[in-house]
Amino acid sequence: MSENEQAARAAPRTLSLTISNQPPESALYLVATPIGSARDITLRALDVLNTADILAAEDTRNLRHLLDIHGIAVRGRRMIAYHDHNADRARPAILQALEEGLSVAYSSDAGTPLVADPGYRLARDVAEAGFKVRALPGPSAALAALSVSGLPSDRFLFVGFPPSAAGARRRWIESWAETQATVIAFESPRRVKQLLENLCEIDANRPTVICRELTKKFEEVMRGSAGELAGAIPDEGLRGEIVVLFGHPEEKPVDEADLREVLSELLGRMSVKDAATEAAARFGMPRREAYALAVAMQKEA
Repeated sequence: MSENEQAARAAPRTLSLTISNQPPESALYLVATPIGSARDITLRALDVLNTADILAAEDTRNLRHLLDIHGIAVRGRRMIAYHDHNADRARPAILQALEEGLSVAYSSDAGTPLVADPGYRLARDVAEAGFKVRALPGPSAALAALSVSGLPSDRFLFVGFPPSAAGARRRWIESWAETQATVIAFESPRRVKQLLENLCEIDANRPTVICRELTKKFEEVMRGSAGELAGAIPDEGLRGEIVVLFGHPEEKPVDEADLREVLSELLGRMSVKDAATEAAARFGMPRREAYALAVAMQKEA
């Protein structure tokens, strides 16, 4: 092989990618946008942002900035702001555009629309009105954090943002604390220490991962127990965008007397199979064990 051939093989190739000019069909397109690095956007997202008749966004300034980065011109197209404070006023204009056979691209500030943003009502109303809703998959802070966390991913629960009031936040933690799944939450960087301290009141040993500034220059992943990380975070909190993940709770030994009491109540109104399933879910235990005891209790009766 000649030196020129070796150099050509070693040098990375510059790919020539063309953004489509083909107009999309009339539909509401839910466009996932980068959570940090602008290059994480998909080619299909750029296609739709370039050709949709109407551009809607949680913040149109953020969308304009993203379009500028990728060289996509607005070309006089209508841009509609759609967020928590104006959703009821803005939704009719989007429905009217679809009624006229136009295409609408909707993007949140970052990540996948409808995940912790106001787009779900828009998608619901568009679908109920008989128009098409199309998802353009892409970046998601929740799934990116789950991928790097090292926590079990076979079953997970996204719980959004915690309430800001202390009492409501404690009740919110109690609502998922015993769930046998990896729990994913978004949190303000200034309140993340407080969140962990509240969890420590219930389970200081809970496996915990904090993902900060995912896909950005100062990306950081912190791992430890809830107590360890609460102690490591300064009183003023952290900086940047935060995703917090909690592993499965510790399995606690089931008191047979408590299990018998629950099964006795359940067997009075459902089958052995259903009672065992319900009891196993309540106690976080294998269903076969609850089923065996339920069968034994029926024989005793």
